[in-house]
Amino acid sequence: MLFLVGCADSNNAADTHTDKTTGGSGNVAKRIVSLSPTATETLYEIGAGDQVVAVDSFSDVPENAPRRDFSGFNPNPEAVIAEDPDLVIASDDANGLGAALDAVDIELLLLPAATTFEQAYDQIEQVGERTGHADNAEKLVGRMKKEIEATVDSVDSDIRDAGLSYFHEADSTLYSAGDATFIGQAYALFGLKSVAGPGDDYPQLTNEAIIQANPDFIFLADHGDAGGVTEKDVATRPGWNEIAAVKNKQIIPLDPNLASRWGPRLPQLIQDIAAALKAYQQVPVPAQ
Repeated sequence: MLFLVGCADSNNAADTHTDKTTGGSGNVAKRIVSLSPTATETLYEIGAGDQVVAVDSFSDVPENAPRRDFSGFNPNPEAVIAEDPDLVIASDDANGLGAALDAVDIELLLLPAATTFEQAYDQIEQVGERTGHADNAEKLVGRMKKEIEATVDSVDSDIRDAGLSYFHEADSTLYSAGDATFIGQAYALFGLKSVAGPGDDYPQLTNEAIIQANPDFIFLADHGDAGGVTEKDVATRPGWNEIAAVKNKQIIPLDPNLASRWGPRLPQLIQDIAAALKAYQQVPVPAQ
């Protein structure tokens, strides 16, 4: 369940938003450990990369980040403390991490999965403030907003107003995402409606329910090199040949990381969705 795990951070799980800072002096951080791939991307994007001494094993962007055998889901407090950080950023206070860091006066900045774009922007600015790069963080947020707005505007309004539907496949067991989830809000920018409904949860759908819903698009967040689901896998599922998205070849593989993080590369995810919609303009739009 890559997408569900990711939003807890690596690759969306809990839609709770309780940013929290504990311990430490509150001064600008000089030695940072990141246990959050989203935070790692943010740190390097705003110019704080030189302050990063270690990151978790899922932090694959940028490639030159100092990765360790750390887990953000089940952190080893002793190993983290051994890096001598003055700031640790994580998406969850798991395995006694917060208490262990507080005991040695190391600050823990908790940045859980963002549930709205504004929360994602707020987290970027928090990281900027704690690392002495507030101006860069503010500029990054401004640039992200402009890029997203321009991308949405680049898609014909007839497509955005057509009431098109989608199935967002989180994993091969057919977990999906409602319209009010973070990823659902990305699709909603283009007027797309989730066949999983308007909620803020990630329900598991049945094969029959998806066929009956007949989505216009299928977005694969479980696509990837390591045994991920392919367009062919989807097209050959029993009964799926009757789905509009399959008939019209609108099965869209997404970068699993882009589909589950909420940091500086969010505009790129929006661009990938827009590209699918622009291609869709080449096939007839269903009558409303």
